Amino acid sequence: MVTRKTPVRRCVGCGEGKPKKELVRIVRTAEGEISVDLTGKKSGRGAYLCPNRDCLAAAQKARRLERALSCQIPPEVYQRLAEEIGQRTEAADE
Repeated sequence: MVTRKTPVRRCVGCGEGKPKKELVRIVRTAEGEISVDLTGKKSGRGAYLCPNRDCLAAAQKARRLERALSCQIPPEVYQRLAEEIGQRTEAADE
């Protein structure tokens, strides 16, 4: 039986390395749109976050998400990301 390596990614909020499937991918497309990529397959520049609002708040405060995506992120986008992450965690809890 072949054992596969699980891909590990680092959360931009807390800096902890976790398996890729446990994290949420935030992607900036070529058009400049920032969104949550639940499939992990959208094309564009990506950054990974733990699926909780604390990590998003830490990334926003230290501007780590902006640095990872190489663009300025308006507050409305952070608000939308918080809502989408909240919905994802609620769906995972059920």
